[in-house]
Amino acid sequence: MIKRYLLTPGPTPVPPEVALKMAEPIIHHRTPEFSKIFSEVRGGLQKLFQTAGDVLVLASSGTGAMEASVVNLLSAGDRVIVVNGGKFGERWTKICQSYGVVVEELKVEWGEAVAVDRVRAALEQFPDAKALLVQASETSTTAVHPVEEIAALTRTRETLLIVDGITAVGVYDVPMDRSGVDVLVTGSQKALMLPPGLAFVALSERAWKRADKPHLPSFYFDLNRERKNQADNTTAYTPAVSLVFGLHAVLEMLEQEGYENVFRRHARLAAATRAAGAALGLKPLAPRAPSPAATGLYMPAGLDSGKLTKYLRDKVGVSFAGGQDHLKGKIVRIAHIGYFGDFDIVTAIAALEMALTKFGARVDFGSGVAAAERVLVEGLPSV
Repeated sequence: MIKRYLLTPGPTPVPPEVALKMAEPIIHHRTPEFSKIFSEVRGGLQKLFQTAGDVLVLASSGTGAMEASVVNLLSAGDRVIVVNGGKFGERWTKICQSYGVVVEELKVEWGEAVAVDRVRAALEQFPDAKALLVQASETSTTAVHPVEEIAALTRTRETLLIVDGITAVGVYDVPMDRSGVDVLVTGSQKALMLPPGLAFVALSERAWKRADKPHLPSFYFDLNRERKNQADNTTAYTPAVSLVFGLHAVLEMLEQEGYENVFRRHARLAAATRAAGAALGLKPLAPRAPSPAATGLYMPAGLDSGKLTKYLRDKVGVSFAGGQDHLKGKIVRIAHIGYFGDFDIVTAIAALEMALTKFGARVDFGSGVAAAERVLVEGLPSV
């Protein structure tokens, strides 16, 4: 028997109580019973996003919320600035270009954060840019971009700031209203500890004004239609009812823990993972702007990380994520987002130590685990 450990940055583990909630008998979505649950979910999402505005629930992956942001706010021929520092920055570019939106890319080395001065220069060079699109946390590179500093630049211009917060919201502090972010999106399978299938998008008032003007065609992703329906605690189309049940339970769990504690937990688990990597002599992928959602580590020279992650998944039962594009075969990404605790990190590092040894790397057994434990023990309850 192999016991399975899901330690990837999405999908992430689902708490048992949430899984049980989703297993309850299905109900019809056009009923007072569903509307009551949905109303409470809407209020909980406002706390999560730190906004007084509507947070819309879509039955889609997070990419659906990204696409909805583009088609409801832009037109073919509009110019936008995209920060492309990884696979999901690249996704912003591909979505925009597929609709005829003109993209000016700020290319950023993978693992680095975009420099605020570069953003300022781009905004000055392209004052007609309708939007600036960026990741808060770039999942593919485990790096974070300085969203609050960028928002300070965009909120004094006509340029909307559209942020992919898919591995940021619920992981660290992303205060939408206070920062001046215009659009913030996330998905269910990350910090919200659910299976894939729900996406969430919130717009500022000035973004809603833009959405009232002519824009790209949309049907399923018509956010004005969704906003009208969801204000009545229903949805324009059939919702993912069981996932909404699970979301209701998740939001209660997060509020009981307290968001400040949630953010501290993610930061602590990330610090422990980075300390373990350093103890093992593994170079971090994002040394200057590491994400609290996941840690990327370069493997020793000559060791194929793709083979290592396959071995861990198939033979040991521990799932990490590998690298993409030019990082394929070079890195592993260890998650600490959502339903993760201290011993998930201990397990992850112990498995990594053993796998490195299997693949011929010289490892001082326990050195990574000990380094992680030294960080983690400080957060244990008092005796």
